[in-house]
Amino acid sequence: MSLQLGQIVPDFEAETTTGPIRFHEWLGGKWAVLFSHPKDYTPVCTTELGETARLKPEFDKRGVQVIGLSVDTLDRHAGWEADIAETQGHAVNFPIIADSDKKVATLYNMIHPDADPSVTVRAVYVIDPNRKLRLSLLYPPSTGRNFQEILRVIDSLQLTDRAKLATPVNWQPGQRAIIVPSVSDADAKTLFPQGWEAVKPYLRYVDVK
Repeated sequence: MSLQLGQIVPDFEAETTTGPIRFHEWLGGKWAVLFSHPKDYTPVCTTELGETARLKPEFDKRGVQVIGLSVDTLDRHAGWEADIAETQGHAVNFPIIADSDKKVATLYNMIHPDADPSVTVRAVYVIDPNRKLRLSLLYPPSTGRNFQEILRVIDSLQLTDRAKLATPVNWQPGQRAIIVPSVSDADAKTLFPQGWEAVKPYLRYVDVK
């Protein structure tokens, strides 16, 4: 199947490095990041898992759970985790799914036959508390993922879920946002009493906390 933004993500049961899970139950009404790796002991993914472990307090602060996936087995995951702690300086502190039968990878469209049918592509899925897919990214094997960008998108999604806002190009937390076009100026006066800058009638910048 092809996952579409706004759809409820598929449920599944799987073994992980922290024990068996049923995914929807594991989500528990929280935000989550599910990210996949072609296989264990790959160099780029080794750096990514170490960085994710380092950033776990940032994910925790946003109420976001992180879970990885690889098509290797739990015993191989354990050996790889030891390498990650040794080389990256941060022990893996989140579960990694063991998907040796590729059941989850197939369910989430992580197997691309024209790339390599034996391994998963390097996918990132951001899932909201309603179990809906809010972001989907695919990375090439040679390019490490930017987890600061993933955090930035989560910050944007959480802000714009709270208020009738969108975030402009290169937005960072603390910078001004954009009032969505569906909000009239009359309604905006109530929603944003601090006022706004209207560059165009459809482009209204507002300071938000």
